[in-house]
Amino acid sequence: MTGDKAEQTAPVFTGRRWFFPSALIHELDPDSTRSGRRPRRTVRDWVVDFACFLFAVLLGVLGAETLNDSESIPHALAVTDQVLGALSCAAVWLRRRWPLALAAVMVPVGFVSETSGGVAIIALFTLAVHRPFRYVAWVGGAQAVLVPLYFWWRPDPDLPYLAVLVLFVVLTAATVGWGMFVRSKRQLMLSLRDRARRAETEARLRAEQAQRLAREAIAREMHDVLAHRLTLLSVHAGALEFRPDAPREEVARAAGVIRESAHEALQDLREIIGVLRAGESDEAGRPQPTLAALDTLVAESRQAGMKVTLDQCVTDPAGVPASVGRTAYRIAQEGLTNARKHAPGTEVIVSVTGGPGQGLTVSVRNPAPEGDVPHVPGAGQGLIGLTERATLAGGTLEHGPASDGGFEVRARLPWR
Repeated sequence: MTGDKAEQTAPVFTGRRWFFPSALIHELDPDSTRSGRRPRRTVRDWVVDFACFLFAVLLGVLGAETLNDSESIPHALAVTDQVLGALSCAAVWLRRRWPLALAAVMVPVGFVSETSGGVAIIALFTLAVHRPFRYVAWVGGAQAVLVPLYFWWRPDPDLPYLAVLVLFVVLTAATVGWGMFVRSKRQLMLSLRDRARRAETEARLRAEQAQRLAREAIAREMHDVLAHRLTLLSVHAGALEFRPDAPREEVARAAGVIRESAHEALQDLREIIGVLRAGESDEAGRPQPTLAALDTLVAESRQAGMKVTLDQCVTDPAGVPASVGRTAYRIAQEGLTNARKHAPGTEVIVSVTGGPGQGLTVSVRNPAPEGDVPHVPGAGQGLIGLTERATLAGGTLEHGPASDGGFEVRARLPWR
């Protein structure tokens, strides 16, 4: 799975490959980078390399003519110079593979061979393109030190000594500057590639996080809404199963509660599905329950046979914010549902207290059940959802066993 995501986020080079340097395509294409293979020359590389070769040969020919015209240079030295020049011109084709080695070798070769001067310039330019500046500084510095010695050893017949030095210093600086400019453009393209890759990765992570949050919200809402209705259905259906000889009136009342609970559960399910389809917020569709609906919730639980005591002491109940009231309702609903499943037959105490500026405290407490209670699959998921809901509302939620062996859920919600 991780590999698939990496392939999706890695931008593959889709431009005109023949128009770009092979080294740049090798960096932009992640497949070739991971394979470790040496990049193959593109059409542009062949054209540039051939042009560099012709440039080196042209300067070598001019240097050879200068050697032949000079009577002070022995014939053997001139032949050696030309052989070194020919070998240097052939080495131009290796400049992409070993730029540092070629530039370093051309420093002493260029000092003893006049026909290798063009190759030395090309090697320095290639080094500036493909390697960091510290390597360029060492090689360029060595050439700058040897240039005065070279022209002192082999003075130019047409130009004065100082003019030749200035000319070669300017030529070296231009060569290094051009090479660094080309390198900076390539580095800019690579940085833009990395920024695009990071942007795509961040966008994918944000989308995945949004989907996860949406799934958690949907799961939390479905659990809070449907679990209460389904436990009512289970209680009344169990009563009909274990009391088949119950009076007709009780059977009819239980059947009516089952029908009404099933209808409410279906309505809640339709509402959630409608939110999924339409992308509406929680406030869309049917009115969401608030603190005012707590009496109806307790009445439904009592009708299902639970013993519920409601202790509501809230200053200005109508002033409770809708989001806080809805969170308090869901906490009380989940607490009653858990008590019905894990402590059947016990008396549940629901307490709601607070006021503006003091906050709202919701507590659902039940004593220990009598006898053994069968394990309920998926226990604890509702409490996790309630903790997330209370946190989103800016409050806290605590739950755990009480001192008498019972269980208590207590939440503190902000009310400003």
